[in-house]
Amino acid sequence: MCVWLRLANLRPQRGHRHNEPTIVIGFGSYLAFVGVSLLVICTPGQDTALTIRNTLLGRRRAGIATAAGVALGQATWSVATSAGLAVVLAASAPLFFAIRLAGAAYLIYLGARSLYSALSRKEQPEKAHGPPLTGGSALLQGYVSNLSNAKMVAFFISLLPPFAGPDPSFTVLLLLGLNFCVLTFAWLVGYAFAVDRVSGWLRRSGVRRALDGLLGAVLVGLGLRVGSEALAR
Repeated sequence: MCVWLRLANLRPQRGHRHNEPTIVIGFGSYLAFVGVSLLVICTPGQDTALTIRNTLLGRRRAGIATAAGVALGQATWSVATSAGLAVVLAASAPLFFAIRLAGAAYLIYLGARSLYSALSRKEQPEKAHGPPLTGGSALLQGYVSNLSNAKMVAFFISLLPPFAGPDPSFTVLLLLGLNFCVLTFAWLVGYAFAVDRVSGWLRRSGVRRALDGLLGAVLVGLGLRVGSEALAR
C-alpha cells in the first residue's frame, strides 16, 4: 500500500552528479510508526467496546460495519490533519469543546441503551433487543463515535508529523494516516470474528445480561470521562 521511496529524477540533470532516490520516510521510521500505532490500536477503548456491542446485536456483519465506520472516521481525521484542518480545529476552543461534548453524550447514550437492554432482558429476554442491528446503522455509529473522539485529533496532530520526516508533505501524512486506518480496521474485524465465534455462549441469557451491563457501564464511563476532561479545560 505504501511506497516510501520517490525517485528524484529519472533523467540526467545539469549540476547533479548522481541521480539518487529521495527518501520520503525511512524504513526504520515507518516500523516505529507501525509499532506506536499498534500500541494505540490494541489498547481497548470506545471503538473496541462499540465493536463488541454491535457484533452481539447484529452478529459479524454489524461488527465489521462498525470497524469500517471507525476506520472511515480515522480516514476523515487523516485527510483533515494532512490538510492542516485538524490543527485549526484544535485551536478553535469553542468548536473543539462542542465536538468533545457531543462525543461524550453519544457514548453515554449508547451505554445507556446497553444498560437498559440488560435490565429489559431480565424481565423479557426474548424481546430485550428488538430487531438486529443493521450494517448501515453500525457503520454510522462507528463513524460518529470515532469522528467525535477528541483523542483521535490529538493522535493525528502529535504523532503523524514526527514520523513523516523533517518536511512532511500532504501525501506522506495522508499515507501514514491511512496506514493507521487499515491497521485499526484489521484489528477490530478480528474482534468481530472472535466475538461472533463465541456468540452462542455470549448470547446465553445470564452471560448476555452481564455483558450488556459491563459494556454499557464502560461506554457510559468513557462518555463521562470525555465530558469531564472537556469541562476541565
